[in-house]
Amino acid sequence: MVERAVHFVGFRGEEYFSAARLFGPPDFFHYYLDNRAIAEFMPGDIVVFANGAERRLHEHAFNDSERF
Repeated sequence: MVERAVHFVGFRGEEYFSAARLFGPPDFFHYYLDNRAIAEFMPGDIVVFANGAERRLHEHAFNDSERF
């Protein structure tokens, strides 16, 4: 059985806590939708976008792991 990872993209403040109540805590957190985040999405993963986060692909990749 393949484990599915949960990715949160673009969450800030209270909407993060609302999503965590619905989907559980994320395995990965991405501040922005960028090429680095997209490279981490695997088939079968669950990707949860904050309101509007899926509409804008950031030009620069961010190392989100440095911020935790």
